[in-house]
Amino acid sequence: MKNNTYSRMGFQFSPFQEEKKTPFETLFEIFKELITHTSGDIDEALDWLNTLDEKYKITNENYTLDDFIEDLKKRGYIKEEIEPDGKGKKSITAKTERAIRKNALNQIFGKLKKNGSGNHKTKQSGVGDEQTGELRNFQFGDAVDKISMTESLKNAQINHGFGDFKLTENDLVVEDSHHKSQMSTVLMIDISHSMILYGEDRITPAKKVAMALAELITTRYPKDTLDIIVFGNDAWPIKVKDLPYLNVGPYHTNTVAGLELAMDILRRKRNTNKTIFMITDGKPSCLRMPDGTYYKNSNGLDKFITEKCYNMAAYARKLHIPITTFMIAQDPYLQQFVEKFTDSNKGKAFYTGLQGLGEMIFHDYETNRKKRMR
Repeated sequence: MKNNTYSRMGFQFSPFQEEKKTPFETLFEIFKELITHTSGDIDEALDWLNTLDEKYKITNENYTLDDFIEDLKKRGYIKEEIEPDGKGKKSITAKTERAIRKNALNQIFGKLKKNGSGNHKTKQSGVGDEQTGELRNFQFGDAVDKISMTESLKNAQINHGFGDFKLTENDLVVEDSHHKSQMSTVLMIDISHSMILYGEDRITPAKKVAMALAELITTRYPKDTLDIIVFGNDAWPIKVKDLPYLNVGPYHTNTVAGLELAMDILRRKRNTNKTIFMITDGKPSCLRMPDGTYYKNSNGLDKFITEKCYNMAAYARKLHIPITTFMIAQDPYLQQFVEKFTDSNKGKAFYTGLQGLGEMIFHDYETNRKKRMR
């Protein structure tokens, strides 16, 4: 009777209680954001944190900002270095760099549930390394260890009976599987001066996306490769650990140089699946000429420059390298350029503000990981 009474009570609701954080955890969440915005400058980040503390009373006499700084040192998040002039300088450690990447991953791809260390499934069935649970007839080239002996023997009994038992090729069935392909990705980040013009900070969201993508690939797709390059007047590779410190320069936008470097990197990869992501907020405005000089034009779309971009896009298509462009701009004439660029490559393009950029990159990354059978 007691159990019946209890079962009729139905659902019980209680007020939501936010997960309690220690003072260190609260401050560390803010610190990770600030250190990303300041490109790894600890002193500037701590100045901002002090300003926020004065305004919002984050700390108290039981746990001060000085206590937080000491905890950062004790836990290995920052280190103190002595410069040649004898002055001390604080810098973040590799442990902090990993924490920042993980933070970016949670912010941008936070809805994802952690999977095992897998690779991408294709739509193609056949010889593969992930079982689907479905059976199909044996085909020439199928591995012997994929044959389902129980089901094959059952077919032999049905087809030939018990009196004259025999097992033929037509009786054999295998458990179907998906092939899991590997992907080589190059992420291009525009670091031209316009990424901080007009009162908008566009470089920080771009860095967050890059860090999130790097963390995603290294943790969820460990067999994949990710190369990151930045492009301004020229293009050069950077390492994942360099991302928090990335800053814009007094550069124009040499899209061709970025694409040339990206394709050069991908040509050396053994994976058959290759892709380029390009995050940019403006039109191409620069080319490096054969004699080493730069041809620059920031006024409108320069046909000489854009034609070079279209040719590079078409060349990437010949190499079976799709380019996905994320244009952080809404100008109609820039959209026209991106549309023609994308058509030349038969790739994809998104016109976006700063919000939602990471979600779109992840969605397209997952899609483009599918192996294309030609």
